Amino acid sequence: MSRDIRSLDLNLLRTLDALLDERSVTRAAEKLGFTQPAVSGMLTRLRESFDDPLFVRTQRGIIPTLRATELSAPVKSILSEIDTLLQPSLFEPSTAEFTLSVAATDYALQVVLVPFLSRLRELAPGIRVAIRSVDNGRVQTQFERGDIDLALMTPETTYQDLHARTLFDETYVCAMRESHPDAGRGTLELERFCQLDHALFSFSGDRFRGVTDDALAKIGKERNVVLTITSFLALTELLRITDLIAVVPRRLVLNAAGIKIMPVPIEVPGFTKLATWHERTHRDQGHKWVRSLLFETFCTKS
Repeated sequence: MSRDIRSLDLNLLRTLDALLDERSVTRAAEKLGFTQPAVSGMLTRLRESFDDPLFVRTQRGIIPTLRATELSAPVKSILSEIDTLLQPSLFEPSTAEFTLSVAATDYALQVVLVPFLSRLRELAPGIRVAIRSVDNGRVQTQFERGDIDLALMTPETTYQDLHARTLFDETYVCAMRESHPDAGRGTLELERFCQLDHALFSFSGDRFRGVTDDALAKIGKERNVVLTITSFLALTELLRITDLIAVVPRRLVLNAAGIKIMPVPIEVPGFTKLATWHERTHRDQGHKWVRSLLFETFCTKS
């Protein structure tokens, strides 16, 4: 081979391979899509690199020297390995084995990840999943360090340089236990809504005010929030065993046993749930398949 591998580019190896196959500069040029002078120039460079004529002219074209014949198999092997390297790896979900790290809130864990993981386990049982709590202040660093591969967030908390796709738009409903004294009503009047004792989800657990209270304040009303809690899962259980009511995301309680849902008697802005990921995994075939499964599961649902 060349005394300096840096002087031997991929086109030279492809040219040598074509010349060995075609035994003609003209046919090799046609095969490669180059001009005949270009191939002749590459042959000159090949001769310099290998310090050998490589091909000898005859009446029927060119024939390889012994050195060129020796190079035939190794060159084909190298080109084949390079072609394999440049092709995207085929991904087979049923045999895939890697770890997927997902950052999600308590809500996203129940509403998004539980049904998604059910499908993932069925189709790709070898993919392990690590679920982490969302820390909006550290998400960018976690992505860059490879601590997380996917995060379920909202547009307000998503960094601009992350890839993102909307999973769904969420709305709020009023939830209570089915045997609640007010459960028989078709709807709750605003005054009655404000009189009842409310539970409120709060990330910090000590804030007795949320988007519902902001909406009420705009019309000079307030409600009686007697409990804040950091877990949506525990909140649902509390609603089943107390007379508390709560304004919660619709998907959280849509099919919850023992829970009655009603419209909120005041307009409360909902939110959008996004799947976000970093450029680091954007083109990886395994992660692309995982995301497509997630989108297939949620992007078409109301």
